[in-house]
Amino acid sequence: METYFVHPDKIQEKALKAFLDALEVPYEIKKDDFLPEHVLSGIRKGQADIEQGKSFSLEEFKEKISSL
Repeated sequence: METYFVHPDKIQEKALKAFLDALEVPYEIKKDDFLPEHVLSGIRKGQADIEQGKSFSLEEFKEKISSL
């Protein structure tokens, strides 16, 4: 069994539901607007790094990457 994540707009959602119902494909709708814990943890770590001065500008990054 495969899992598909789709992000239809309102019109597409109606058509998608009709299509899945017609084919008798089981589906569930989740309206979770949260991020997984590992993502939130990474965001918090990044914010802490920035507060501690562990960051650099895009221009600094470009300079570092061009010298490799």
